[in-house]
Amino acid sequence: MTNPLLSDWTTPYGLPPFDAIKDADFAPAVDAALDEARANIAAITANPDAPTFANTIEALELAEGRLGDILGAFYALAGADSTDAREALQRDFAPKLSAYGSEITANKPLFDRVEALWTDRDTLGLTPEQDRVLMLTRRGFVRSGAQLEGYAADRLKEVKSRLSVLGTQFSQNLLADERSWTMPLSDADLAALPDFVQANARAAGQEKGAGGPVVTLSRSLIVPFLQFSPNRDLRRRAYEAWVARGANGGETDNRDIAAEILALRGERAMLLGYDSFADYKLETEMAGNPGAVRDLLMQVWEPAVTKAKADADRLQAMMHNDNQSGPLEPWDWRYYSDIRRKAEHDLDEAALKPYLQLDRMIEAAFACATCLFGLEFAPTTGPLYHPDVRMWDVTRKGEHLALFVGDYFARSSKRSGAWCSAMRSQQRLAGDIRPIVVNVCNFAKPAAGKPALLSYEDARTLFHEFGHALHQMLSDVTYESISGTSVARDFVELPSQLYEHWLEVPEVLSEFATHAETGEPMPKDLLDRMLGAATYDMAFSTVEYIASALVDLEFHEGEPPADPMQKQAEILEGIGMPHAIRMRHATTHFAHVFSGDGYSSGYYSYMWSEVMDADAFAAFGEAGNPFDPELAARLEKNILSAGGSKDPAELYTAFRGRMPGVEALLKGRGLADAA
Repeated sequence: MTNPLLSDWTTPYGLPPFDAIKDADFAPAVDAALDEARANIAAITANPDAPTFANTIEALELAEGRLGDILGAFYALAGADSTDAREALQRDFAPKLSAYGSEITANKPLFDRVEALWTDRDTLGLTPEQDRVLMLTRRGFVRSGAQLEGYAADRLKEVKSRLSVLGTQFSQNLLADERSWTMPLSDADLAALPDFVQANARAAGQEKGAGGPVVTLSRSLIVPFLQFSPNRDLRRRAYEAWVARGANGGETDNRDIAAEILALRGERAMLLGYDSFADYKLETEMAGNPGAVRDLLMQVWEPAVTKAKADADRLQAMMHNDNQSGPLEPWDWRYYSDIRRKAEHDLDEAALKPYLQLDRMIEAAFACATCLFGLEFAPTTGPLYHPDVRMWDVTRKGEHLALFVGDYFARSSKRSGAWCSAMRSQQRLAGDIRPIVVNVCNFAKPAAGKPALLSYEDARTLFHEFGHALHQMLSDVTYESISGTSVARDFVELPSQLYEHWLEVPEVLSEFATHAETGEPMPKDLLDRMLGAATYDMAFSTVEYIASALVDLEFHEGEPPADPMQKQAEILEGIGMPHAIRMRHATTHFAHVFSGDGYSSGYYSYMWSEVMDADAFAAFGEAGNPFDPELAARLEKNILSAGGSKDPAELYTAFRGRMPGVEALLKGRGLADAA
């Protein structure tokens, strides 16, 4: 029987043929695609002609086309609808793909061709985009060890292979801990919760086959439980299970894995001639070095922790007035903070939530993109990997631009968090290739026939991931290696965090925040109170985030710690972490940092990008129109469509005329008065 992954995909828009693919198809398809890619690489190195940009760099760009398509389909499945078979395939593919990557960068004849082009680059008549691609290609080879020889080259290959295995294992351990824990709720425990939390707990119990309502470690359920449950013992039990993910002993424990990852990253940096992994990693980012990262984080940390400690004192007083003894604990913060928010802002999330329907928030995200960039979104069909997944055809002036896939509901087969990926990226080298972009979230799935309701934070997440999607959908470059979100890690969050601001535009919410039962728009006084409370408890979220970013940075800046958990404790003590706040992502479940190299030494990047996104949205405020057409056109041209075709600072300056300072960020987080 023909393997559908290796046949021409005749599906609408070139979607992967998910309706025909079986798990058993992936391994032979990946092997065949690797063989094809290797043959393409061999053809480049065997070419008797002198190296040219076309026969070397462009040929490299095209060498892995089939492999990229197959892996795009596989990792979409593996992240969002995992099975034992798919997890086994991930474990098998990780070292295999690492070995292939090492083959490429260790291919001396191939690197010699790239190096010859680099040496003669001023005589080649390259376009600015081609010059950028040549620089990035050559830099990628060098940073992957192409100039190493002998033991150093062999050892680096071993290190990268082992890291790929450990990153996969870390992710799978975390998913196993997340899906294995539940906490049953009695009738009395359930009755004390708002209706939407009750409904989510019942739905979770049904999905788990638990025979009754349960709390799970899905963020969309455990956070509102911690926020609304008056039972302090249950809050503590749930919270401690949440923060213990990856640290429960046994086969899914991530502590030794984290230590080994840090040690191997340190060795990798040393082999490549860097003082630390942070120095290696940050060399290619906007920040440039660890000192610049620390300077930014500490500029925000000091006012944030000052305000957080004052907030903690107020919450502890509330707790004691509630006849609860002892210090304010992390499992108390959200509960008493919500009570305080009701008192200070007259804002009750249970009353707010019916106005934030998932479908209406999707419409709002689309409508903003229509106003800003002229995009249109039409529901469409095709083979998809799960019944919950939805898809839209994205067009502008009748021209197909992209496919947008939305996978919004939590399930036990999906890893936690929210992300944007591309099953296929935009490019023009292999034809007019349009992207297939996927947003994955973990919102609570409602009971059958009921609308899905979001918190305001959920709605922000939806807009955030859609900002990433726009970066992919509006990409307009020739080469896939610089397409869409293929930019510096501390620049990639700019479009996503910037797009969140349009959720705060009153005209958007007044149109799309409509009641799930009555259809009435959110009353203006409720809308004003919600927006007025947008920075409420921002010190808490800032402290938990920066603590994680500082731990990540220090883990990678100095000698790799033999005991990461002890080092984590020392770092937090050194910065004066408040007792009642924990890191947003503790070491054993810090998937951003340990599931792969993506955000290692780079978790700070959300805040680096936030400095720019706050300043960028201020430009629309200065224009007096959040949908100013001239600014929207400049935003698309200089950032959203440009991908990695230019240096990020050059792109931002072309949009705004200058680089920003931290002031807009502090103001946006409500921390300016504490600075």
